[in-house]
Order: sequence, then structure tokens, then C-alpha cells
Amino acid sequence: MSASPNVSRYQKRQNFLIRFGLLLWFSNAILLPVLAVIFALLHPLESHAQPAAAVTPNEMGTGSLLLQTNQDGKYIEAPRLATDVDLDVNGPTARAVLTQAFENTTDKWVEALYVFPLPEDSAVYSLKMIVGNRIVVADIKEKQAARAIYEKARKEGKKASLVEQQRPNVFTNAVANIGPHEKIVVQIEYQQSVRLADGRFSLRVPLVVAPRYSPQGASPITQQADLKAGWGQTKQSPSRKGSDQPISAPLMAPGGDRANPVTLKVNLDAGFPLDDVKSLYHAVKIDKIGDSARRIVLDGDATSDRDFVLEWSAIASNMPSVGLFREHVGKDDYMLAYVMPPAVATPQKAGREVVFVIDNSGSMGGTSIEQARASLDYALSRLEPNDRFNVIRFDNTMTKFFPDSVMATAENIGSARRFVTGLEAAGGTEMLPPLQAALDDSHQANGLRQVVFLTDGEVSNEQQLLDAIAKLRGRSRIFMVGIGSAPNTYLMSRAAELGRGSFTHIGSVAEVNERMRALFDRLENPAVTDVAASFSEKNASLSPNLLPDIYHGEPLVLAARMGKAAGTLTVSGKIGDRPWTISLPLDQASNAKGISKIWARRQIDDAEVNLTLGKISQADADKRILQLALDHHLVTRLTSLLAVDTKRLRPTNAPLTQADIPLQLPAGWDYNKLLGIGTTRDAKADTRHQQAADKSESADGDAELEPISAPAQTSVPLPQTATPGMLLILHGLLALLCGASLLFLALRRNRA
Repeated sequence: MSASPNVSRYQKRQNFLIRFGLLLWFSNAILLPVLAVIFALLHPLESHAQPAAAVTPNEMGTGSLLLQTNQDGKYIEAPRLATDVDLDVNGPTARAVLTQAFENTTDKWVEALYVFPLPEDSAVYSLKMIVGNRIVVADIKEKQAARAIYEKARKEGKKASLVEQQRPNVFTNAVANIGPHEKIVVQIEYQQSVRLADGRFSLRVPLVVAPRYSPQGASPITQQADLKAGWGQTKQSPSRKGSDQPISAPLMAPGGDRANPVTLKVNLDAGFPLDDVKSLYHAVKIDKIGDSARRIVLDGDATSDRDFVLEWSAIASNMPSVGLFREHVGKDDYMLAYVMPPAVATPQKAGREVVFVIDNSGSMGGTSIEQARASLDYALSRLEPNDRFNVIRFDNTMTKFFPDSVMATAENIGSARRFVTGLEAAGGTEMLPPLQAALDDSHQANGLRQVVFLTDGEVSNEQQLLDAIAKLRGRSRIFMVGIGSAPNTYLMSRAAELGRGSFTHIGSVAEVNERMRALFDRLENPAVTDVAASFSEKNASLSPNLLPDIYHGEPLVLAARMGKAAGTLTVSGKIGDRPWTISLPLDQASNAKGISKIWARRQIDDAEVNLTLGKISQADADKRILQLALDHHLVTRLTSLLAVDTKRLRPTNAPLTQADIPLQLPAGWDYNKLLGIGTTRDAKADTRHQQAADKSESADGDAELEPISAPAQTSVPLPQTATPGMLLILHGLLALLCGASLLFLALRRNRA
């Protein structure tokens, strides 16, 4: 009788094991495969990792770490960790520290390229890079010499970094021999001056480099002949316009999960009681530190898809009309002066000719074309009956609405406004033909002639356009209106400088009336002409060399170097027929930091402008730029920042490889409008890694670069999110084997 309960318990255990084995068998053999099929159907994009697309330095929409491939000038972008911008504004100057953190997520040693946009007038003077537990600090060197030293260090397995200027607002930083899974922190420092216009101070921080269109045949063909015994070969010669070369640009489709996060902080000390402080395009938190000081921080997450712009103004009773600042460096004093022309009653307006040019190419799709149409419509409404005008629209074609400029009658203005309202964005950006047409002054009489150019400026042939302005400007004044969230401010400001006009930026439809009203105040009010500036003390070096006309609401900004800031600065000119003079006592200047580098940067810009105008030769310009850059530790087209670690870290014969990520468009751009128009980037492809040269190994057996090939693809690249399939299959088979074993044992015991 006592054995019966034991048998019952034994049978219960057998039944439990049988049910448990059947459950495992059912789960592994039927349920898990069904669930796998369901999840595969729900998430088809995550089940396959596609190869990353190769890019070039200027195909990047923000600061990016690029890793080299075996395609000449092509790279693959590495994952980004974070971007931080820290700005200290003190009176007329701003010091910025741009920090971006990256990580080499591969198991290989890599050579990387970091691409970042900066203000076109920024004086870049410092680079620090932390790779793992080592800090690399850069020094300034002549560009070719820096490149040679960098290449030698790369082959020797030493950590090295090299900062080069591709354009005045686009820079690259190459980093050699980054170890597996090392984290990298890149820190760039630069100085710039604060902008003053229409009673408001402003500071712009570019966070995105937009796609650019490269016109066909925009670059000149320059060759040299190598002759031997009368016969020889021709070869291409390097040109200052080499960056106009077209480069293809793959773009990231809308709706992707790629975001370029950024944090930003501004410590503002204006030097006068502040009234309004605001960020134009980003949400911010503003803390009041004092009457003249504020702390501004981005509110929440932000992405690098538009420029950051901060504006501030003084209390009305304290609005400055002049400013004078100095910095003592070495044996010299450096001065920075702001002089606002006096407000005068508007005289009786004489007849003038105004030519409006509007860009309706594909890059103007989305909100940009709305802003451009609204701006031009407002401009047409401000014409006076005694004005003459015309409208030119362009994409990869061009239309002059009237054969020649016509009187601003109600009928002509009405038909022009209807024409503008119907414009849509499409096609390429062939900017040279409409620029030449607008500057064609062969059929008009003398008098005031103004060209108002509305565009985002996203073209790669900037120097060709600037050369055309220098050659054809005549009596015309060129007023550039930058449209969109990230216009090409370098082209805009330089074109306005050469064209003796001004630059206005409109970043949203809400700004149209305010900004266009301010622009027409400049167009309709007399400028201060015949401007001259002189110091009572001798041996002062003044910038700009070519003093511009001064327009209503905009100051004359002067930078100078002298032995000692003493005596006076006198500015003079003519407002209409009335002479105007103002004197500033230099001993009353306030101290400010960074003026010496701002002066040097402006002297470099003067050399470039004088070269474009044909006032100096290429050799003279290069000599001047090189000397200024070396003396003031600045990155230019002729100098680079270079840092080399003396310790060899990469093992002998260890190759270099890389990772990925695609490109983001500026806010407001219409992705579909860009398709099929051959969008390209502005800067020349980085050809610094010559594969033929790399194949000649040194005698000590240094490892060669082992680039990864990026196969061509026709679709947008997907993120590398494929699962470890083989490992999961093994786990599943193991679980299936366990279930089958339990079931077999249970059945065997039941039969026994």
C-alpha cells in the first residue's frame, strides 16, 4: 500500500516533464519561427545592413569625422557623439570654442578627416585634439610643409592632426593613427567681430554646410608645357579657383533618424545696458547676469540643420553710434572702430535704375522660394514712379521679364508682381549669366544703378562670380539678399563688398517685411560716399584698404595696427553734396580681446580682394597672406595647423580602416526639388592621399593604408543595424536540442 503514493508522484513528475518538453518543442519548432517571420515583416529595414556611401569633405552638412576609402578623395563618416559651442562675447569681439566628440567604433586603426563650417570672417588660431589619453596641440606651418610632415608621421605610426582651409568658411582636420575604440575630442578656437546693423548687434554661428550646384565648365583650364627637344607634354596647372571643381553629392532622404545634436552657450557682456536679447531660429533660455550681461543656452535638443543667430540691442537712450576698442600685443596696439553715419532727412529722390534678380533653382525649394517671392513682391511695391526697373529670374535657364529696364508704372509693376508670384523652384543654379545680364549697363543713362540679388548662394563657382563682379560692376551697386536657413554668407558678403553694396539675410517668411524695409532704407537714403580715414600718428596699417560706401543703418568698421594708440582717428566723406567729418580720440579706447587676430584676418581678406580686383599679383598676394598667417598663427589657404605626437603608437604592419553615416539637409529645403539637378559641393575634393605615393613603403617596414571600398548604390544608405544572425541561429538550435532531449528522456522513462 505504501508504494502507491510513490508511483503516483513518479507519474506526476513524468507527466510534468512530458508537458514541459512538448512546450519547449512547440516554442522552438513552431512559435519562434512564426514570431521571427512576423518581426521580419514588421521591420524589413532593420534586417539588412547596406554598405555605407562614400562621401567627400564638402558633402557633409555639419562637422563630421570622415574615414578614408580606397576611392581618391572619398571618405566614410564615423559616428558622432556630441557637438558643443561655447562663445564669450565681450563688447565688439567674440571668442568661440567649438568642441566635437567622436568615437572610432571599429577594431582597426584609422585615419580620419573632420569637416566643419565656420563664419567666413573667423580667425582660426587654435586646435587641440584628445585621442584616448593623449593630447595633441597644433602649431602653424606653411601648407605644403605641414602636409609633408603629416604624411611622414602617418606612415611612421604616429598620431598627427592637420587643419586646412578649403574655403574661408569650410575647414578640414585630418587625424592619423586613431586606435581601435578610442574616443576623440576635437576643439577649435576662433575669433570674430560682432556685427552691427539697423540698431541691432548680432552673432552668427554656422552649423550646416548646404549642398552646392557646380555649373558646367565653370572652372578655367590652365596648362603648362613641358618641352624636351622641341616636343613635349602639357599638364594641368594649379589654380586659385581649383575649389570650383564639381563634386557629386549624395543626400539623406527626409524622415531619417539621423540628427546632428548640438549644445550651445553664449556668455554675453555687451558693455552697455541691454534691452532685447533673442535667438532668431533656435529656442533658448536667457538668464540675466547684470544690466549689460546675459547667459544664453539652447533650450532642449537642437540639430545642426540651420545657422544659430543671436541678436541684442541697447536701451534706446544708450544706443551707441560710435565704438572704439584696443588690444596691446607685443610692441603694437590694435584698434577696432565702429562709426555710424548721421541720420539725415531724405532728400528729393532722383530717378534710379533697379534690377532685381531672383533665384528659383531647386535649392530654393520649400520655404526658401516663399521667402524670395515675398521679398521681391515687397521690393516691387516700394518702387517710385520715376524709377526704372527690371526682373531677372534664373535656375539653369534665365528669363529677363522685360527686354530692358522700364519705367515703374502701376501696369509694369503689376505685371512683374504677377510674374514673380508664379515662380516655382526647380533646376540647377547657373548664377553667372543672370549676374552678367544684371550688370550689363550698355543701354542705360547715367545716374544711380542698383542690383538686388535674392539667392541662397549655394554654388561652387564663387571665385568666377566674384571675378565677374570686379570686371563688370561699373556704376552699379550690388545688394545681396541671402535666403534660407543656411545661405552661403561668404559669397554674399564678398559680392556685396566688391559691389559696394550690402548684405541682408532673411531666414524666415516672418522676417521679410522687417528686413526688406531696412534694405530699402539703404537703397532710398543717400550713402556716405568718398569715405576716407586717417590717423594723426604715422605708421598705422588700416583695414579695409578699400573703404566702402556707408549706408543708412550700417556702420563703417575699421581695424588698424600702430605702434601706440595716440592722437585721433578721423573719418570723412560726403552725404549728398554735404561734407561729413568725425574724429575719435584714440586714448579713450576701451580694452578688448582678440582684436589683433581680427585685424590680421581682415588684412588677409584685403589681399584676396585686391587680387580679385587686379590691383596686386598672385605672388604679391600670396606673400602677404603667408606672412600675416605665420605671424598671427592663423589658418588660411596657404597655412595649416599641424600637431604631431613624438611617440609611435600604431604597431608595425597594422593597417588603417574606417566607418559610416549620411548627409543632412538644411532646415526648410525641399529634398524632392534637389533630385536630378546634379547638386554638388563647393570645395575641391581632398586629393591629399595619393595612392601611388602610399605604395612606396619605408625601409623600416611601416604598414600601408588599407582603405575600405564603398560600393556604388542607387538608394539612400540604411544604418548598420543588422542582427548577429549566426549567433542567434546557434542559440535557437541549442534550445531546440534541449527540448528534444527532455522529450526523449520523458518518453523513454514512460515506456520503462
